[in-house]
Amino acid sequence: MIQIKPAAVKEIGRLRSKEQKLDARFRLGVQPGGCSGFFYTLGFDTEIGPSDRIYDCNGITVVVDDRSANYVSDLTLDYSEDLMGGGFRFHNPLAVASCGCGNSFSVNS
Repeated sequence: MIQIKPAAVKEIGRLRSKEQKLDARFRLGVQPGGCSGFFYTLGFDTEIGPSDRIYDCNGITVVVDDRSANYVSDLTLDYSEDLMGGGFRFHNPLAVASCGCGNSFSVNS
């Protein structure tokens, strides 16, 4: 189960309003790379693949590809602003380490 905190819901809604395709769904993914082994990807997508998983999180439809789903179960997505600007914050209980930016993480093999 993926949780999206109210501040992240608000920011996703703001970003969606800038999209030219209002039917686009929020896509959350994981890709190899970053300084800790994996990094999160966020975006909007109108295509849903046959192996995609779909979650309803506080009114946001979240699409996750099957491979990424293994890395984001029980993920909590938040959004906060500080003196350096705003950004999404990932709280992933599966991550055993993460880098300073908070977007890159590693898991046990």
